[in-house]
Amino acid sequence: MSLHIRRLPQAFALLVLALFSLAPLYSALVVASRDNADLARATPPLVPGGRLLDHLGELVERVDLGQAMVNSAVIAGVVAVANALLCSVAGFAFARLRFRAREALFAVVLASAMVPTQLGIVPVFMVVDALGWYDTLAAAIAPGLVSAFGVFWMRQACLEAVSTELVDAARVDGCSLARVYWHVALPALRGPAAVLGMLSFATSWNEFGWPLVALDPNDTPTAQVVLSRLAGGYYTDYPLVLTGVLVSIVPVLLLFVLFARKVVAVLLRGAAETGR
Repeated sequence: MSLHIRRLPQAFALLVLALFSLAPLYSALVVASRDNADLARATPPLVPGGRLLDHLGELVERVDLGQAMVNSAVIAGVVAVANALLCSVAGFAFARLRFRAREALFAVVLASAMVPTQLGIVPVFMVVDALGWYDTLAAAIAPGLVSAFGVFWMRQACLEAVSTELVDAARVDGCSLARVYWHVALPALRGPAAVLGMLSFATSWNEFGWPLVALDPNDTPTAQVVLSRLAGGYYTDYPLVLTGVLVSIVPVLLLFVLFARKVVAVLLRGAAETGR
């Protein structure tokens, strides 16, 4: 039996999983391209209709989704870059630097990940308001600049990619800690940092609760806050809501396409390390 034939069950399983993953997106496309009358039929439509462009025009007239998406892109972009850099610095320090209370501080970082973010909304809002950042993009950006998961992720990546001997050799050659991080650790952590940045971008882009608190919904909202207006009231226009959802997920899909190879490479390397 040839290698290609033996891999047919795996290929079929991956195809089935891909179809299940794409099913919600296809369902949203079907709803967005139909009318409410079509959706109210006893047999719901299974193929897209021809009203998608009409709903896009109505969406532009009803809400300023373009400006909201720009705001979300700025917030998510800054958060993604900051997480990739700051979490890699913290991960490098916890993995390869020796200092007092290192393990205790790392335990505190892990413990902070177990605290629901909703519990910190009031104190974080008080700090943001005291700094005069309310209703500014800085208020939506600041709490997400570093994450406990990101620190843990980069620490584990640093333990695998950056050896202690390499760091010690760089220090013996006269490199400062900043140069060791920038010229030795960061090049080895580019893959995990890119994956973390992509995950941070998607998480920040989909964030709803904190932007709703930190930003005036009538002034500088994000895409998710604007979309929530379409679903409010006594009547929900589901085709219009799903049209907005489809438009809002385009940046995340494009980002995934750009970094798909990085994600696959990091996952395969992690699987190889686990199998040793």
